[in-house]
Amino acid sequence: MKKKNLVLTILLAFITTIIVAQDIAGSKDHPLITRYPGSEIGYYEEQQYKPYSIATGPVTGYNHIDDWIETEGKVTRIYYTVKGQVTLTEVYRNYQTALQKGGFTILAGGIHPESGVSKEVGGRGFLKTFYAKNPAPTNSGIKILVGSASSAGACYIAAQLQKPESNIFVVIGGSQYATDEKVFLVDIIEETIMEDDLIKVDADEMLKGMMADGKIALYGIYFDFDKSTVKPESASTLIEIAKLLNSNPEMNLYVVGHTDMKGSLDYNLNLSKQRADAVVKELVDQFGIDPKRMAGQGVGPLCPVSSNHTEQGRKFNRRVELVVK
Repeated sequence: MKKKNLVLTILLAFITTIIVAQDIAGSKDHPLITRYPGSEIGYYEEQQYKPYSIATGPVTGYNHIDDWIETEGKVTRIYYTVKGQVTLTEVYRNYQTALQKGGFTILAGGIHPESGVSKEVGGRGFLKTFYAKNPAPTNSGIKILVGSASSAGACYIAAQLQKPESNIFVVIGGSQYATDEKVFLVDIIEETIMEDDLIKVDADEMLKGMMADGKIALYGIYFDFDKSTVKPESASTLIEIAKLLNSNPEMNLYVVGHTDMKGSLDYNLNLSKQRADAVVKELVDQFGIDPKRMAGQGVGPLCPVSSNHTEQGRKFNRRVELVVK
């Protein structure tokens, strides 16, 4: 009888926890990792495509960490508050165990239950540096970097799950905000590669872009790796550039080559200029455009439009731009 009553008491306590949980509207647990029992969601955000930096080593200098993994993809951020007498260590160990049982590899982790600004992985100084690169929106109500408890500890876990069709990271930062309140920020990064060539830029779109911004970036002109020969699959984009110039006989252009940051600056400056000149030559030789209307220039990696720390970012930086003279 006592055992039955105990089971009933635990069940009722669990149901009560669910009923009184005050999650913000529109929030939910991520299917890959659920909440610690009794947690409430105070902030929830999904971004379909975003860069994210994962720290895997300690703070090595003033607000500086040497070891990072740069990734990008769908980012889900969930902020949990855990109230009561449960310890920071207990919640941390539960997350750690859940990730390991789920097949994740732990990339970095650490917990520092006492107050201080430890620069080791999981310390408050570490979290401050980490979240400087992955900040929460202003006025989000996230209190992970503040606290009033006398033993205001902190913790951190970064884990990775590799599958044939996906690569997923879970990053958890936690701290003790008050004696009876612990807070955890759970980020799930589902690594993806954005689909290319979803938007075909025709002559009309080129003209609109240049009239609005004075330039247009083109990703439909292709070159072999480390070469400046224009590949045959560039033909459709070259046709549209020729249409643009033939329809606007007063228009003159700079054709500007851009590269990513791999290799030396001098090498990339030279390569980008060669590629721009190759595009000009194709338009002259294949489409009869007056060479006096175009000038090839190369700026190498000096005008990036995305991060050079990820392959997808580097892909965005490798482009040809048409600039109105």
